Amino acid sequence: MEKSEFRVLIKHYFLRKKTITETKEKLDKYYGDSAPSISMVNKWFTEFRCGHTSTSDAERSGRPKEVITPEIVDKIHEMILDDRRMKVRELAHAVGISTERVHHILHEYLDMRKLSARWVPRLLTLDHKRNRVTTSKECLAMFSRNPDEFSHRFVTVDETWIHHNTPETKEQSKQWVSRGERGPKKAKQSLSANKVMATVFWDAGDVIHIDYLEKGKTIT
Repeated sequence: MEKSEFRVLIKHYFLRKKTITETKEKLDKYYGDSAPSISMVNKWFTEFRCGHTSTSDAERSGRPKEVITPEIVDKIHEMILDDRRMKVRELAHAVGISTERVHHILHEYLDMRKLSARWVPRLLTLDHKRNRVTTSKECLAMFSRNPDEFSHRFVTVDETWIHHNTPETKEQSKQWVSRGERGPKKAKQSLSANKVMATVFWDAGDVIHIDYLEKGKTIT
């Protein structure tokens, strides 16, 4: 279905007093992955609330209109999949259109956005993930057979580095001062190079055991 036809449907649900969420659910139900995004539904609801009843894009004056073809959209999509860190200006230079048009293609045609990487404790391989799924299923089966015994017998273990000297946090360094009085100062410190590996075992009740790794030894 064409974008203009989706806009007519959105206007239809708007006139029937449907909410944005209800409209999005109906479009997803009947059109699946081809349905417009929730941001697009929200955009047209805003247009209609402001009294703009047309479902066509408004013409922009003062600059030439650049034609967006399926070939350009496909090329940008392919370049993004090859390198997800590509900058908008690099895409614009590669396909020969303005950065504004590239933004429009990324958001309106491809429904993509650029996000920063999220910090995680560690990156898991496919084997790691499979092992975790297998272990979780085994634990769930044991819990289903005897919940009370499982919670008393299940022991968790983890390791952590303990530094000999850990500098105080910004929150810990706060002090009360009078208005106009200078704030406290402290010298910059880093985590101590001297540290020890602690292996902690615990169950549902309490910590069972803490083992400190001897210097020069390794954990297997």
